[in-house]
Amino acid sequence: MFDSVTYVALNSAADSLALRQRVIANNIANINTPNFQATRVQFEDELARQVARGNGAVQATQKLSLEPTRLDGNNVNLDTETLLNIDTVLRYQVATRAIDGTFSNLRTAMRTS
Repeated sequence: MFDSVTYVALNSAADSLALRQRVIANNIANINTPNFQATRVQFEDELARQVARGNGAVQATQKLSLEPTRLDGNNVNLDTETLLNIDTVLRYQVATRAIDGTFSNLRTAMRTS
């Protein structure tokens, strides 16, 4: 059960979303740092490809944001980071609830056997 594509994919997604939350926090913390370039975490496309291949394990990648910079060379946009964080939190909640559902099913099966 713990090696099913769904379970592995959910865990990969949760790990990647947690990384994205840390990166967003770092971006916001450096909003006033001259020449700081925001970072983006990507994993969704690779996760979809791996799930289609029957394997849900992926590693998230981090890339510098290509958004335009301000005069101080920094390209962190608080509005963008805030919206990205809200999206990430909601996705993380869905992933953790799905993982919890897997454990709930396992607990029920163990009680009834």
